[in-house]
Amino acid sequence: MKAIEITSYGAPEVLRVAERPDPVAGAGELLIRVAASGVNRPDVLQRKGHYPVPPGASDLPGLEVAGEIVSGDAAALAEAGFKVGDRVCALIAGGGYAELCVAPVAQCLPVPKGWSDLEAASLPETFFTVWSNVFERGRLQKGETLLIQGGSSGIGVTAIQIAKALGATVIVTAGSDDKCEACLKLGADHAINYRTSDFVEEAKKLTGGKGVDVVLDMVAGDYVAREVECLAEDGRLVIIAVQGGVKSEINAGLVLRRRLTITGSTLRPRPVAFKGAIAKALREKVWPLLESGAIKPVIHSTFAAAGEPSGAAQAHALMESNQHIGKIVLTW
Repeated sequence: MKAIEITSYGAPEVLRVAERPDPVAGAGELLIRVAASGVNRPDVLQRKGHYPVPPGASDLPGLEVAGEIVSGDAAALAEAGFKVGDRVCALIAGGGYAELCVAPVAQCLPVPKGWSDLEAASLPETFFTVWSNVFERGRLQKGETLLIQGGSSGIGVTAIQIAKALGATVIVTAGSDDKCEACLKLGADHAINYRTSDFVEEAKKLTGGKGVDVVLDMVAGDYVAREVECLAEDGRLVIIAVQGGVKSEINAGLVLRRRLTITGSTLRPRPVAFKGAIAKALREKVWPLLESGAIKPVIHSTFAAAGEPSGAAQAHALMESNQHIGKIVLTW
């Protein structure tokens, strides 16, 4: 099969098309003929040498794919209601930048009715991440307010749509007026340009001084102290990335007085059973929203994975430019 290798750590150009042996599905797994692969920020970190591959995972980048089942563990397929020839999308621990990809059956979901494989490839990484962090760790409830840092990112556009569909008020930050406008069109109630406004002051103003109930943070660093400032009583701060650095200094008195929760997680190293439970929750509670049109795909650009110059390299360069709104997808 053709695959995209990280030939050495460095700039996008280190991503090269290579030939690899076809993978074989083992117990509890299936093999997908990949139609499209989602591109995510962790892929960029892995390319730079900052995101170690979990033990046992493929060294190839790529954490989500969509395509057709070509083989698999018959018992696991039957238990999940899948069969050879079905179209699925899957969350994987690596190996997604390839024409063939092995995935745990438990981490696969059917391509939503009415969606293409290309659209479905944009789903798993962000949907698993948002559900696990915003709704399980962050416990966002109907009627509460969610603040999303980076609303125009792949994670952001997913969080906006799911939170709104489930009855929350959504405030986002973004780095330009155009990105703020795009977030509003996706359903966000308010959008704050963090380059021209203080999101703490704006969040307090928009909530009548109460503060927000949940913050989804991909920045960390000095953002954490400011996020603590704008949380309501019993508020929850969920950190899922540290683009602004790993060190933070906070007002611990506010944590005590407002009974705040500061938490976070990484998804990639978690066991199959954990991810399988998220898949079940998504299938039950979110997939109907996808099939009804309440949640729509937001794909900024697609690139031919095995093209010349490397489509993967172009995709990574775009992601690092931060000029995209929504997802970037490779096609095979």
